[in-house]
Parts: sequence; structure tokens; C-alpha cells
Amino acid sequence: MILNTTHHNPEHKQIIADLVGSPFSLVQKLKMKGVGSKRMIIDEVSPNMQSMMNKVSDLNYGNIELRPKGVLVMINQGLKNFTWIIPYYQLVIYKTNGSSLHAQGRFVHFRNNKTFKENKKFFDKLLNEKVKYDMQYAMPQNT
Repeated sequence: MILNTTHHNPEHKQIIADLVGSPFSLVQKLKMKGVGSKRMIIDEVSPNMQSMMNKVSDLNYGNIELRPKGVLVMINQGLKNFTWIIPYYQLVIYKTNGSSLHAQGRFVHFRNNKTFKENKKFFDKLLNEKVKYDMQYAMPQNT
């Protein structure tokens, strides 16, 4: 689900909390050493997300925030902000010449440059959180 979060809307806060959980508390954020990525350059998006990209040759930026049950991908288009809500069970991450997040028939590919390299620890944390979430719902193995 993608929301236009340019202006504050209390309904959006509730929708986000229902899908991926409320934000982590300050203590949890400190223990995790942060829950947000630095700003990254978006190289490519799926055709159904082209409307959120700048029409001219400006760079498109995005960042990711961890939530207990998923992630929020924030995309900036000029003065507008969009938030893509992805529960962990829908999230697929590919690491090819940068990194791309896939879910709900959409994808965002982040460019492999200096800002992406600065986010390596964040992506490690994101993968660990996804694995922790997936382990809660893992199917029991027959031995």
C-alpha cells in the first residue's frame, strides 16, 4: 500500500500501525542503534510506481524505516512524500548492483554508490529483523 504522506493525516498513522506496527520506542531505537536508513538514490522503480518519480532529470531519493512487523519506504518527489508500507511477509530483497526491495507487484532499486555503502549496516539490520520475523512463523520441520 502506498500513501501520500506529504501532509499529516491521523488515518495514515492508524493504517501504518495496523499493517507494520507502531514505531519502536526510544529505548528500542537506542538498543538497535537506529531504525532508519540514510537517504539513498533511487535508480529504478516498477512501472506502476513511475508516477511517484520526478518527471525531469532530477535524482529521486528514498529511505527506509524499520517497524516491528515490516518496513516503510519513504520516497520524495519534489515537495511531495510517499510512503510504501511493506509487511515483512511480503518483502523480498535482492542485492544486485545496489539493492532492490520487492513486494505487492512493485519494486524500488537503490543505486550502488557512496550513500548505499554507508547503509550496509542498516541493510544487515533489516535482514536480521526479517529473519527474526520469519522464524516466528516458520513451518515445523518433520524429522
